[in-house]
Amino acid sequence: MKQLIFSIFIALNFGCLNAAEVNQKYKIKWVLAHEPIGLFKEAASVFSEEVKEKTNGKISFEILTITEYESKYNASKKITYSNFLHKLQDGSIQMSQTYTTDLGRLNNSLYVLDLPFLFRDHDHAKKVLEGKIGNNLLSSLISSNIRGLAFTYSGGYRVIPGTKKINRVEDFKGMKIRTSSSPVAQETFNILGAKAVPMGLDEIENGIKTGKIDDAESTYARYFTLGQNQVAKIVNETNHSLFLTSIIINEKFWNSLPENYKTIVRDAAVKAARIERDHSVQAGVETKKQCKENGIEVVTLNKKEEARFKQAVIPVYKKFSSMLGQDLITSIQNQ
Repeated sequence: MKQLIFSIFIALNFGCLNAAEVNQKYKIKWVLAHEPIGLFKEAASVFSEEVKEKTNGKISFEILTITEYESKYNASKKITYSNFLHKLQDGSIQMSQTYTTDLGRLNNSLYVLDLPFLFRDHDHAKKVLEGKIGNNLLSSLISSNIRGLAFTYSGGYRVIPGTKKINRVEDFKGMKIRTSSSPVAQETFNILGAKAVPMGLDEIENGIKTGKIDDAESTYARYFTLGQNQVAKIVNETNHSLFLTSIIINEKFWNSLPENYKTIVRDAAVKAARIERDHSVQAGVETKKQCKENGIEVVTLNKKEEARFKQAVIPVYKKFSSMLGQDLITSIQNQ
């Protein structure tokens, strides 16, 4: 009799726990921490709608830009990208999409993605980013209480808009070129005899205007939207590396989700990332066409100079092989 009562007690209590789990609702503050926002809006909408539908509305979203988050949740005080990552780590923000160069500060292995001419083409990039290597890079953030879900482009291949043409490798010598904070990106240009000047993408227009920089690492997607066309009448189409971002989630929040919800969120993130990458590539094609229609000079390296460019930056690989791991570099190249 006692055994029967105990069994009923256990069954009732576990039944209550399951019901509570089923009825649990989750609200995700998702802050898009990159510019321009437009590239990811549709993909974010696809993601949020799919997750809401497949969880019967148990997971809902509030999608915000950093500016909107500052206004609504931070007393209109400006948030640096470093502070923003801290907010994601402490759970004030549950999800984001941000630059892999910033995530490299949390785990240096992510800087491998900034190596010049690492990816042969978009198919090669997809194989790496969606495969075991990409998953390992995303998981490398877990020790920082952040989990990567998928890689996005937010621009695709990098170009160099500015005031000076790059027709030959020698043209880099003496140029002041804006780069990201990535040490790999900076060394890529320093080794060519240029002076790397790390600054934000939103500072490029003023940087060129004031003479602080001559040209800038950017992407076609940012050329018009961030006003770079106002001061940079030349676009050097070097395509020397991929501009990457990542969809990320707070690890503690992730662990609070039921397993089936985790699967739904992960699958939706991969789907959204594919949509975003396709849109980024198409945006590049359309912007290049727009440049030509507006009299912007697009400079492309010929095959001989491209080969010389690739040869000239090989020392960058050697310099960072210890920090990034030669096995990681080789495994990406061999995909």
